[in-house]
Amino acid sequence: MKERRFLSLLSNDQGLTLIELMVVIIILGVLATFIVPRFMDQPEKARVAKARVEIESLASAVKMFKLDNGFYPSTEQGLKALVEKPSVGRIPTHWREGGYLEKRDVPKDPWGNEYVYLCPSPNGDFEIISYGADGREGGEGFDADISSQDVQ
Repeated sequence: MKERRFLSLLSNDQGLTLIELMVVIIILGVLATFIVPRFMDQPEKARVAKARVEIESLASAVKMFKLDNGFYPSTEQGLKALVEKPSVGRIPTHWREGGYLEKRDVPKDPWGNEYVYLCPSPNGDFEIISYGADGREGGEGFDADISSQDVQ
């Protein structure tokens, strides 16, 4: 007799009532409101970190160019001078065969824009800049500029 009552309790297929279903949906909505925003900006934080690392790498390559040639590439020559021997402006006499970047290509910033290279720069010998997520000078948050002057 006890076994029958137990089996009848297990086979009860009533499911959730509408109220119970609404409570579950509300709880999930409240949790999503607090948890989702914490993870939504993680990809942008990763892009900012990647831009900083790439700027440091490019700055090191520019310094290696100077060590070999005695001068920094001009703004006109740009970062392209790190992968191809410049043919305009001051021509380097000791340009390293194979260039100064491992991949033989100047990377774009994590948002798909070209890095800006200035030499001379108002802030020092040279400056490498990513204009951030919006691709425009200035901005705040993830749209803020990332400069080699801030990274080093």
